[in-house]
Amino acid sequence: MGDKTTINTLVEGGSASAGPPLGPELGPLPADVGEVVSAINEKTSEFDGMEVPVDVEVDEDTGDFTVEVGKPPVAQLIFDELGIDGGSGEPNMTKVADMDFETACKIARMKASDLLAMDLRGAVKEVIGSA
Repeated sequence: MGDKTTINTLVEGGSASAGPPLGPELGPLPADVGEVVSAINEKTSEFDGMEVPVDVEVDEDTGDFTVEVGKPPVAQLIFDELGIDGGSGEPNMTKVADMDFETACKIARMKASDLLAMDLRGAVKEVIGSA
């Protein structure tokens, strides 16, 4: 096995393209850019409209690649669950939505493996802090 190059980036679910940020990083590598983009779009299709972390590992000798898709950031999950486009431009002045405790728990369970919290209570506090 040859050396491997890993590309870490955020892409919008289901709509990655050969343009930046993927294209310039994949260009000098022997992997087929079109195949990589197709694999990313296939694996991220369930996160349509959300930014998703993606890791692409390419073997520099053979051009073989693997695509690993992470979970969207907590903020994106909050926006999706609450049906909002973004946060408030004036924190503590203008509110854009109300998040109930059950929703915070749901998001905490979804992201539990990625959070630093030791238990569900701490994970919920992290989600509320992001809100």
